[in-house]
Amino acid sequence: MLDAVTDPDRGPDQRTAPDADATDVALPLPEMAADTTAHRPWPVRLLSAKIQGYVARMSPVWVEGQVVEHTYRRSAGMQFLTLRDTDAEASLPVHMLTRAFDGQPAQPQVGDHVVVQAKPEFWVKSGRLSMRASAIRQVGVGELLARIDQLRRVLAAEGLFDLDRKRPLPFLPAVVGLVCGRESKAEHDVVVNARARWPQVRFEIREVAVQGVDAVREVSAAVAELDARPEVEVIVVARGGGSVEDLLPFSNETLVRAVAACRTPLVSAIGHETDTPLLDLVADHRASTPTDAAKRVVPDVGEERARVTQARQRARSALTARVEREQHGLDAMRSRPVLARPESMVEARAHDVAQQVRHARQLVHAALLTAAGDVGRLAAQVRALSPASTLERGYAVVQRADGTVVRGADDVAAGDAVHVRLAAGALDAEVTAVTS
Repeated sequence: MLDAVTDPDRGPDQRTAPDADATDVALPLPEMAADTTAHRPWPVRLLSAKIQGYVARMSPVWVEGQVVEHTYRRSAGMQFLTLRDTDAEASLPVHMLTRAFDGQPAQPQVGDHVVVQAKPEFWVKSGRLSMRASAIRQVGVGELLARIDQLRRVLAAEGLFDLDRKRPLPFLPAVVGLVCGRESKAEHDVVVNARARWPQVRFEIREVAVQGVDAVREVSAAVAELDARPEVEVIVVARGGGSVEDLLPFSNETLVRAVAACRTPLVSAIGHETDTPLLDLVADHRASTPTDAAKRVVPDVGEERARVTQARQRARSALTARVEREQHGLDAMRSRPVLARPESMVEARAHDVAQQVRHARQLVHAALLTAAGDVGRLAAQVRALSPASTLERGYAVVQRADGTVVRGADDVAAGDAVHVRLAAGALDAEVTAVTS
C-alpha cells in the first residue's frame, strides 16, 4: 500500500478541497490510496512520488530476454535497450550508463539473448517505468543448447514427437503452402525444384521473418493461416543454414506447439542436414535441405512417366507370356489322340459295356435255371406232403357235424351224423355202430 508523503506546496498531508472557497479550512490529504474520494483526491505529483518511493524499495532482479532495439551512441551518457520475451508479446525498456555498458565483457547486439541485472526506476515527469541495468551477460551457446535439450525431453514426454502422430504426405498436392524468409534462397530452392519436377504445382507463399525476435510470431501465424485454408494440402517451413542462435526460433516452445496443433501435413526444411531444431522432431516429415523438401512434397513427372511406361511394358510382357503359355498348352492337348479322334474313347467304353451286359445276362439265366429247379423240387415235396395226395391213395377224412376231424372211434357215437371227404367229392353218413 502506498504511504502518505508530504505535499511540498501545502504542508504536511493538507490540501484545499476542489469545491471549497478560499476561506475554507485546508483539509488533510488521505494517507492511504483506499481513502481517496472524488472530493479528496491525490494530486498527480503525490501519486507519482508514492509510486517512485514504492518502486525504489524493490530489489534488483536478474531478467532474461532478447535484445530487440538498441542503437549505440558513444557520446550519450546513457544507453537504451528493449528486451522482449521470446515466448510472449512482452517487452521491457532497459537503460544503462554508457561507461558501464562499455565495461561489459561483451556488448550485446540486436537479436542476442541476454540476462540483465537491473533495478526498477520510475520516472516521475513521464510516468514511465524502466529498468536501470548494472550488468549484462550474454547467454552462451552451451546454455542455449542445454535449454533446448530440456525442452525436447519435456515435449517428448508429452508425446509430441511420437511416430503415430505423423501424417503421410499427399501423393500429388495441387497447392503447397510455403513459409520462408523474404526473397530467400530457401524459397527459390523449393519453388524452382518443385516446379521442375511437376510444373502444375501451385504455391501459397508466406514470406516472414525466419530469425530474430519476430520469427516465432510470424512463422506461427503463417502456419496457422495456411492450415486454415482447405485447398492447401501440405505445408513446408523452409530456411537456409545459420548459426545456433539464428535457428533458435525453430526450437521455441510456442512455435513447436503451434506446428503440433497443425492439421495439414507439414515438412520441416530448416538449415542443413546437421541442424536439428525441435521443429524437425514435431513435423510430420523432415527434409535435410529446402531442395530435399521440394523432392518430398511433389513427385518427378519424368520419373512417374517412366514408371508408368515400365509398368505398361511389364503388364504387356506378362500378358503376352500368359497367352503364349496357354496356347502351347492348348496345342499340346489338341495333339493328343483322344482329342484327334474323340469317338475312340467312346468305342472302347461301348465294347466294355456290351461285354458286361452279356456277362450279366449269362449270370441271370444261370440263376433263373437254378431257381426253376429248386421250385420244381419244392413243388414235388409239397404235393407229396399234401392231404390231397393221401386222399388220392384211397384215404378219406371224417368230420363231425361241427367240423371236428374224427381221429378215433371214441370221437363219435352210434347215430351221429358225419361228413366224409374223399379225393373226389364228399359224403354225408350216419354212424350205425362204433367199434373201439
